[in-house]
Amino acid sequence: MSVRGPLRERGDALELVAAEAARARGGTGRLLLLSGATGTGRTALLEAAAGHGETHGMRVLRARCSPDPHPPFAAVLDLLSLDQDALGQHSGRGTEPPSPVHDHGRAAARLWRLLLAHAGDAPLLVAVDDVHRADEHSRQWLAAAARQIDRLPVLLVVTERTQYDVGPAGPGLAHGLSPDLVRTHTLAPLSTDSAAELVRSAFDDAPADAWVDDCVRACAGNPLLLHALLDDLRAVPGARSPAPVPSTCAALYPGAYPAAVSWWLDCAGPATADVARSLALATTDSAGHAPYADAELLAGMAGADPARVPGWLTSMTRLGMLRPSPVGGHPDYSHPLLRDAVASGWPGARRQAAHRAAAETMLRRGDPAQAVAGHVLRAPAIGAGWAVGVLLDAASAAVRAGRAGDAPAFLRRALEEPLTPERRSAVLTELGSLEFLTVRPAAGMSRLAEAVRLPGTPRDRVRAAVALGTALTGQGETRAAIGVLRSLDEQLRDHPDLARTVQTASALLSDQDADVRREMYRWLRETAERSPHLVGAAGRALLVRYEATAGLTSARTAVRRVRALLEEPSDPLGEPFLLGTAAAVAQWADELDEAERLVERGLAGQSASLLHPMHAALLNVRADIAAARGAHEDIVPAARPIGRAPGNQDALAVLALVGQGRTDTATALAGDVELRDAPDSWEANRFLYARGVLRAADGDPGAALDDFLECGRRQSAREVLSPVVTPWRTAAAECRVALGRPEEALALAREELRLATVWNTPRLVGRSLSTLGTATGGRQGLDLADRAVRLLREAPAGTELPAALIAQGRQLTAAGERTRAREPLREAAERAERLGAVRLHTEAQQALREAGARRAAAPRTGTDALTPSERRIATLAANGRTNPEISTLLHLARRTVETHLTSAFRKLGIRGRGELAGALGQGPYAGGANRFDGAGRHGHDVAGHLMEGTQEAG
Repeated sequence: MSVRGPLRERGDALELVAAEAARARGGTGRLLLLSGATGTGRTALLEAAAGHGETHGMRVLRARCSPDPHPPFAAVLDLLSLDQDALGQHSGRGTEPPSPVHDHGRAAARLWRLLLAHAGDAPLLVAVDDVHRADEHSRQWLAAAARQIDRLPVLLVVTERTQYDVGPAGPGLAHGLSPDLVRTHTLAPLSTDSAAELVRSAFDDAPADAWVDDCVRACAGNPLLLHALLDDLRAVPGARSPAPVPSTCAALYPGAYPAAVSWWLDCAGPATADVARSLALATTDSAGHAPYADAELLAGMAGADPARVPGWLTSMTRLGMLRPSPVGGHPDYSHPLLRDAVASGWPGARRQAAHRAAAETMLRRGDPAQAVAGHVLRAPAIGAGWAVGVLLDAASAAVRAGRAGDAPAFLRRALEEPLTPERRSAVLTELGSLEFLTVRPAAGMSRLAEAVRLPGTPRDRVRAAVALGTALTGQGETRAAIGVLRSLDEQLRDHPDLARTVQTASALLSDQDADVRREMYRWLRETAERSPHLVGAAGRALLVRYEATAGLTSARTAVRRVRALLEEPSDPLGEPFLLGTAAAVAQWADELDEAERLVERGLAGQSASLLHPMHAALLNVRADIAAARGAHEDIVPAARPIGRAPGNQDALAVLALVGQGRTDTATALAGDVELRDAPDSWEANRFLYARGVLRAADGDPGAALDDFLECGRRQSAREVLSPVVTPWRTAAAECRVALGRPEEALALAREELRLATVWNTPRLVGRSLSTLGTATGGRQGLDLADRAVRLLREAPAGTELPAALIAQGRQLTAAGERTRAREPLREAAERAERLGAVRLHTEAQQALREAGARRAAAPRTGTDALTPSERRIATLAANGRTNPEISTLLHLARRTVETHLTSAFRKLGIRGRGELAGALGQGPYAGGANRFDGAGRHGHDVAGHLMEGTQEAG
């Protein structure tokens, strides 16, 4: 193949041709060898040399060698325009033939005399293209001629492919010739600038620089590939501007570019072509794992000599065909289109064989499972145990890395390998769980149903049934989920521990349906009374949780009971239920640190690739802990589809946004949730409560009251009476006060206080007392408000205390004690600012103005706002001390250190420890944090905010 158009960057070669031609015309010939890689324009340069010779009166003899089988001296015969039969018909006088070769000596001598006869008529320019393809006799004859023409007016111009190949090439034509007899010029690929100029010249309208760069990279400065690609890109009839450069050859028409790449590979030989295609396969992205290749891997895939592959990679990099990949620096093709064109020449079976060879090579040397599995995915069934192991390891690694969407492909491929029924059940359970979460629920449930039906160990069947039950419940089919679990009863008669796990899972899943929940807990209570051992520790913990929500036990008693249950031996399958339930009870009891530890312990034992009802429950408790600490910014609204059923995260996100004063965003989020057709679940009830809080904050107490009362009706129907989950009575009472109906509010507030007193935590009782005080009014109301504030000072830091302080301040203002009212209101504003509770801060400021404050309390920001403890801890942190070191040094609880640092970050308007030194040295912070707008509360490592003075001894 030859290239078209004017020669670029070949001026030095043409000058050399001119000089050597002039020398030959003077009677001193020589061999001029034009070498270069495939497609660099050797043939075009040879044509230019022939044209130069003709222009200057030289007679030009041409021959083009081919790879086809040919008789001896075929190239020389072509040069002299003879056929094989004519060899014996010519004779003449002249010097002796340069190198007679046995039986072919006379033929060589006759050919030599013919060449001399031509040279006697006029100076000769003998142009031989692709001499590396010539038959051996022709090559010997040409080399012998080169030794003699230094005394003749003959210039022998020969092109020869010189490119490093995996299969070693034979010696070149100039091998064995004296340097005085030959001049060699090697053609390099076009420079980037010249290649770009060639691309631009092909179109009427100037193409964009990025498009030009794309073309140049796809061809690596190779003129042959560049002209072929331009032919394909401008093949659209009437197009003045080029088509985009694709990443796959399927988008090219008529296909000149892939044909040129195929020819380029054919010229390199089968060994090189196999290595090149192996590289293309190895560097194609698969299953989310960054692809890579090296010499050892390519040699294994192609069955090539490993000693030759590194040299080929180096050569191709120097030619621009390869370049280091951005990730890892491994060799890769210069453009995806070039990679695709190289790979497309292999049939499917050969590709699959190469992928299997790659997997075996990588496994042998210990490459990461996901990298090995990426090749197993594209190989046929291997039938060896290692293949399944690699695929399962890769799936687990993908899940651990947060790429759960990559794992199903590995698991589907594992199902194509020979598996025992037990192992197939385990793979189906994991695959079904992941497909339910990442692909589509129906696909996942189909896999899980198959896993439940397969024969397997009882433990595997329980795991599959729990996963299927979780999936069915997620689709609103709670009764069907319980049916799946109950179907195992007969099979688990001899496995009481597994039977208890199934019963516990059934009770937990029943929370999604009020009717099923009543049935399940009635059965659970009755069984626990008759035969406690049949219920197990996790089941008894669920009963503690039930009693807590039903208002039948105190926090102290509930926590004591679950702690005792945690000390009992538990089955691995049942332990998550126990941990999650205990964490919920501890969170309701305001044992937040203990709850947090239980959550982390429970999540550590969960597999992210297996559906389990406790996984979501543990995440819900974690979010509830953040909410209890007032850490609004730790509760991020999840990106979920519009029209979805409400979830706990939706409720918490609405509450957090309202707390931050972002009611518009909260309204938009609430509008995305479809409550009308949602199942009667506890999540829907929590969302009703959250929407009521939003409507109250938006100044619509009537609509808010409707939501709170509906929430209460639904919760009561579920026998959830305690305010530990949704304090709907206090919220409804506040709405009735706002609507001017305090007498209606009193009944709700008193009932809330009664139930709160049963549970008996400062947070719950204090909140109830505050609302009752507002509804009561007068001196008695002030006494109740004072009791609420004093009690809430003993509770973990949250938004309840600033809310109670605001209520107390407003009651004092209403009683005419405006001066006394300002103190709790100022404290409320400061505490709200610390918590980032924008709405409460705004309410406190408004109440201060109503109390006659000359100016609203300014947000406390900058170094002057730091308390002594905050300044001391911040200084130590700025000097490089870690939180544990500061905790030990100052004899403080680690939580206290974290809380003070969080508060210091907010006051200084910074985001992390790295900014502490500068902020502490600048005096009052001058940035945007001096304006309290909700944006000043920056990222914290801990959400809790314990109050100055009450925690120092901790």
